Amino acid sequence: MVHQPSSRTRLSPSGDTRDTTGTARGAGAARGAGATHPAGAADAADLARLLAPRLAYFAGVARTEHVTRAAQEMGVPQSTLSRAMARLEQDLGVDLFARHGRTVSLTPAGRAFLTSVERALAEIGRAADEVRADADPATGKVAFGFLHTMGAETVPGLLQAFRADHPRIRFSLVQNYGEAMIERLRAGELDLCLTSPVPDAPDLVARRLDEQKLRLVVPADHRLATRRRIRLAEAADETFVTLEPGYGLRRITDDLCKEAGFRPRVAFEGEEAETLRGLVAAGLGVALLPPPAVPRPGVAELTVTAPRAVREIGVAWAAGRPDTPPVAAFKKFLLSRRGNLLPA
Repeated sequence: MVHQPSSRTRLSPSGDTRDTTGTARGAGAARGAGATHPAGAADAADLARLLAPRLAYFAGVARTEHVTRAAQEMGVPQSTLSRAMARLEQDLGVDLFARHGRTVSLTPAGRAFLTSVERALAEIGRAADEVRADADPATGKVAFGFLHTMGAETVPGLLQAFRADHPRIRFSLVQNYGEAMIERLRAGELDLCLTSPVPDAPDLVARRLDEQKLRLVVPADHRLATRRRIRLAEAADETFVTLEPGYGLRRITDDLCKEAGFRPRVAFEGEEAETLRGLVAAGLGVALLPPPAVPRPGVAELTVTAPRAVREIGVAWAAGRPDTPPVAAFKKFLLSRRGNLLPA
């Protein structure tokens, strides 16, 4: 059958509301007469939308080869099932069944179609099982993002404490810098994230949980290494190593240096705080960093007295998005740790 590209005939509606005794014969006759079929000109998405509600009915009839028996097994009126099969054939433009009184058998086109339909229905079933499993209050899953600097101690400690009461909840963990996590949060790839600075955006909800002091890290043989405290302005002439633009800590570093009256001279930019510590230990510059999980040899870490050098840590989630029970439980847990989020 040749379909004219210019035809935009509408597919039959998905609601099968009238009895169509003889519809299959009529549709077959129309096809035999060479009528242009609407499915040939419809968009693929439109076709899929209209066919989807009828696929399970088709599989049931194909399995039993009997419309009445299939209707009884699926708990639908026989007339509804008959109409659905007639409309399905009409929309596809092919005969899927050969009728033999009260029984039916698949045509070659029907057998080919059944293979793909069964595969599609199985995939839908697997997807339904997966989303139900992820939402299960006891064994569901939380997609949780956090900063690289929180991966060594903070997040493992939080998960250990949470799983004491929720031992079977699963986690998909993502370490990244703040802006990348916010993008994934908006895209629905993350349920929650720990980030800094705490975001302020109308499509997000964010709560401040704690703050972390930043230190000026200098090489062990640096002229300032014997000091315990320092005003950041005293490092104005130093070469800095920092995280790349886009990282929250880089923004905080730039802001603190500006507040101290200078713009940092940056020699190296990296993606991970402990790499920056290694660069400092090698004598390649100084850095403003949070405390390390384990003391690093080759550096001295000085308390910054002015300006106040801290970064706020907060939890964020997408506004208006409903939580599954496991996400709600973990969110409640994180909010309960306000002021006590970070290791002592």
